[in-house]
Amino acid sequence: MSRIAPVAIAQADTATQATLNGVKAKLGMVPNLFSTFAQAPAALNGYLAFSDALSKGRLSAAQRELIALAVGQANACQYCLSAHTLIGKGAGLSEAAIRSARSGTADNAQDKALVELAVKIVRQRGVLADSDLAEAAAAGVDGGLVIEVAANVALNTLTNYTNHIAGTDVDFPVVQVAL
Repeated sequence: MSRIAPVAIAQADTATQATLNGVKAKLGMVPNLFSTFAQAPAALNGYLAFSDALSKGRLSAAQRELIALAVGQANACQYCLSAHTLIGKGAGLSEAAIRSARSGTADNAQDKALVELAVKIVRQRGVLADSDLAEAAAAGVDGGLVIEVAANVALNTLTNYTNHIAGTDVDFPVVQVAL
């Protein structure tokens, strides 16, 4: 049961209604996370803008989902693991790739480096050793990609923490946190 109630579109202010209706038009639904973010329209709009900006970066949709799954697992966020398992499948990830990302790894060298870097950023609170960056670089992860990974970690941590705080009801096929 949620501790911070999602905002119903009909009860939102006009600008937030327009934003939530835009989400509904794009996704076919308004996920509970988004309607919970609507409690603070600045947070909703910031999340959507940041997410949109990152979708135009160098990381593919599948790579962003691998990172989201790894971060969701590291932060034990059932809502995000449930959402990104479904979204990841839509981005072409197999069940094995989803499980691997949740375990902090991936099949190809660059994806593995991206996922491992994301998990290190979470666990080490952004404090990376030179050797962490050298390992990523050896797999083709340059400085720009390191920053994109950090940005995706930040975006996913925002959703993970919001779900923990709000107790957001999962409105995707439920995935258990335990592997």
